[in-house]
Amino acid sequence: MKLYKYPPSISWPLILERPSIPLDDLEPKVRKVMKRVRKKGDKALRKYTEAFDGVVLKDFLVTQEETDAATAMLSDELKTAINIARQNIETFHLSQVGSPESVETMPGVVCWRKAVGIEKVGLYIPGGTAPLFSTILMLGIPAAIAGCREVVLCSPPSKDGKLNPAILYTAALVGIRKVYKLGGVQAIAAMTYGTESVPKVSKIFGPGNQYV
Repeated sequence: MKLYKYPPSISWPLILERPSIPLDDLEPKVRKVMKRVRKKGDKALRKYTEAFDGVVLKDFLVTQEETDAATAMLSDELKTAINIARQNIETFHLSQVGSPESVETMPGVVCWRKAVGIEKVGLYIPGGTAPLFSTILMLGIPAAIAGCREVVLCSPPSKDGKLNPAILYTAALVGIRKVYKLGGVQAIAAMTYGTESVPKVSKIFGPGNQYV
C-alpha cells in the first residue's frame, strides 16, 4: 500500500489511475494459439499444456478412477457444504423454469414462445491456488435444467497432471461426464473448434484471465 500525504494536485491523476496490463501483444498471442490448435488439434494441446502448465499429458480426459480417487480425498465437511450449495442453487433455478406460452392472435394463428437449451456447452473452470468449484454449480446446474445434451468442462492441470479434487467431485455431482485437463487459451480453442479428443461446443461459459 502506498501512502500519500497532501500530494500536489498535479499528481492526482497519476495517483488515481487504475493499474492496467498492456494489451498490445495480447491478441496476436491468443490468435496464434487458437490457429495452432485449430490446425494441429491434440498435438498442439500437448505442446501448449507442457509450455504453459509445465506438465506432459498423453490423455486429457479425466477417467472415472481419477474422479473416484478425488472423491475419497475430500473431507465429509466439504462434501456436505457442496451438496447443500447444490440443493440451494438447483431450487433457485428450478423456480425460473416456465411453461411454454402461446397466444392465438387471430382464428387459426397461434404464436408461442419456449426456451430451448443449447445442445452442447463448454465450461471453463480456473484451477491453481483458488479452484472455483462453486462455478461448476453455478453453471452446470442451469445447464442440466435447461436440457443441454452435452456439457464439456475444461480446467488447467497442476504440475502433477491432476485436477483439484473438489472440481472433479463437483463436476460428477452435477452430472458432467466429460472433464478435460486443459487450461488457458488452448482449452478455449479446443472447445471452440474441437480436436481429436475434445468435442466442439456451441457456447462457452466461465471466468478467466485476460488471455481466456
